[in-house]
Amino acid sequence: MNRDEQAPRQKRPSLLLRFLAFLVTLALVLGAVFLVLNYDKLNFDAVRRWFSYRSLERSDNGQAESFSYDGGNTNRFTPVGSDLLVCTENTIRLYSGSGSVYVDETVSLEHPAADSEGSRALVYDAGGQHLFAFSDRALAWDLTLDDDLSLLSATVNSAGYAAVTAEQNGYKGSVTVYDPSGASIMRLALSSSFIMDAAVSPDSKTLAVLTIGLEDGNFESQLSFYSMDESSYTMDEHAAEPTPSAVCSLGNDVILGLRWGSGGVWCLGESGAALVSPSGERTASTDFTGRYLKEFSLEGDGFAAALVGKYRAGTSADLVVLAEDGESRSLPVEEQVLSLSAAGRYIAVLTADSVDVFDDEMLPVEKTHSVIDWDVSAAEKGGYAHFMAKEIMEQPEAIRKTVSPRIQDGRVVLDDLHLPEDETSAPDQKLKDLLKDDENS
Repeated sequence: MNRDEQAPRQKRPSLLLRFLAFLVTLALVLGAVFLVLNYDKLNFDAVRRWFSYRSLERSDNGQAESFSYDGGNTNRFTPVGSDLLVCTENTIRLYSGSGSVYVDETVSLEHPAADSEGSRALVYDAGGQHLFAFSDRALAWDLTLDDDLSLLSATVNSAGYAAVTAEQNGYKGSVTVYDPSGASIMRLALSSSFIMDAAVSPDSKTLAVLTIGLEDGNFESQLSFYSMDESSYTMDEHAAEPTPSAVCSLGNDVILGLRWGSGGVWCLGESGAALVSPSGERTASTDFTGRYLKEFSLEGDGFAAALVGKYRAGTSADLVVLAEDGESRSLPVEEQVLSLSAAGRYIAVLTADSVDVFDDEMLPVEKTHSVIDWDVSAAEKGGYAHFMAKEIMEQPEAIRKTVSPRIQDGRVVLDDLHLPEDETSAPDQKLKDLLKDDENS
């Protein structure tokens, strides 16, 4: 039998191998989705979308305020500057630190998800078509994707540029970049690998895209960079797949967190964390091999934080901080950690009994906490047509609550403000003059 006669027999195992490789890739992708979805449920903060996660940011000014809102199994929340955005299947609300409501939108979302940066925020329906963009405490724009698109993730930078990742018929994923006004300025579709997540750089010049696929028969995650100055990116099915400006292989790790920092993109997976520059170089990395990832936060200024333990269960774990310069620090934590959050130079660790705050040098920081007491009625319209009318009518009561604690025994008390003596005496004299004028009248 010659080679020509053997050739047809050799095609059958080749097709079989291709089919098996496709099934393996599909299983890995579905497994990654399952892993991340369940990881999100176990994460106390639970504010990120399917493929990339964040913990609730805290202000680094040492002040903590609390208020109540209606809870539910579908609630997602994310900080927006000094405010808190809460989204459910039916509502999107933006609260101030004292509980005032700036945004109250009625929506219909099956799987609400949210992302924010600075004063910008996105709320979208994971697996659906609806997306809402907020800026400066108001709805900036919204959109509904075409029927052939299904939302996977959405991120926004501080300038308001949004990267929306979606499943698309005929491709293994697509990314569309929208400017602050909601106009589409860049579209990217891939057929060679599955798109998991994407994010626009702080200067709005570079798009980072996280993909997953097979390389030489092995599962591989990749981070690719594309210049947003290019005008050739298209969704035309006949167009060639665009070439990235740089690519970094992340190995067979499932990447759970993706976030731009000043030095590049932080990528955190179950096996380790890395900082990747726009040139595709790993400038910092740490390995979690042999330890289980329990919590993480990528919102720190110049560092990534993770909680890893020798065992999946149990309280014993290590708080690990990876800095942009490549230095890694570790601190043992003996209590059961409910949540881990980084913001600015600080890391907050929430346990059942306390909140411990550390700086990026792993040194403990003493923080002052304050609690604001108010009931649910403060977040309702109280019969008024809108919240602005309610706030106007509540101004006398707000002034009374603000001024009353400062008046004791007929004098103005400003001791806690540490003002010079000549300045603290002036309000007392003015109050006496007002009282005297009142008596004379």
